[in-house]
Amino acid sequence: MTRSILKLEGVQTHIGHYHILHGVDFEVPEHGTTMLLGRNGAGKTTCLRTIMSLWNQVEGKIEYDGKDIVGQSTFNVAIDGIAYVPEDMGIFAMLTVKENMVIAARNGEMDTERLEWIFNFFPALKKFWNSPAGKLSGGQKQMLAVARAIIEPRKLLLVDEPSKGLAPAIIDNMRDAFIELKKDQTMLLVEQNFNFAKAVGDTVAVMDNGVIVHTGTMQELVENEELQKNLLGLSMDSHQ
Repeated sequence: MTRSILKLEGVQTHIGHYHILHGVDFEVPEHGTTMLLGRNGAGKTTCLRTIMSLWNQVEGKIEYDGKDIVGQSTFNVAIDGIAYVPEDMGIFAMLTVKENMVIAARNGEMDTERLEWIFNFFPALKKFWNSPAGKLSGGQKQMLAVARAIIEPRKLLLVDEPSKGLAPAIIDNMRDAFIELKKDQTMLLVEQNFNFAKAVGDTVAVMDNGVIVHTGTMQELVENEELQKNLLGLSMDSHQ
């Protein structure tokens, strides 16, 4: 059986007076891609931010690589090997693509071989290497955000809605890049585009109202239209 690199057990998150996660339980198998799905407002982004210790009102257990990381600083979570790409991408618009990448490297030095590996996924970054990041298209900015997160080897990559706001052709390119990336990288992705999700995902966790209501394989969900409708409100085939 595949080892789970990440396990959430009974995770509850409060943001101020709001109780967002109400006891979240799911696992992320190593060497695979897990899709975290659900309607808007279900708590998916809060879940990723909770894993990264960006909220401090947290109860329950988050076991990463064999140890509980609840209460650790975001810095230590990142040092331990979890990379996070937020929904807003968080790039530095006034800096060049190269400068954004240098900042993401811990010692300010990029491994040339690894950089070429990244360019295989996102060739546009090589083309605009010395251009201001703010001049990139939406899809190219998303490529840069992901590239920064993997400029050094990571045990786990968290990405919040990699296809959001992108044109269909760019979504196809991003999907293909993630299909290649998953060969070398364990990932947990939040995604609203079901076609993207079913192409990339190996396993799935579906969230509703701050709890996980279904876990299983992506193939099981893809093949069961009734399950899709019950969990997500519509079938994948009807959501292009």
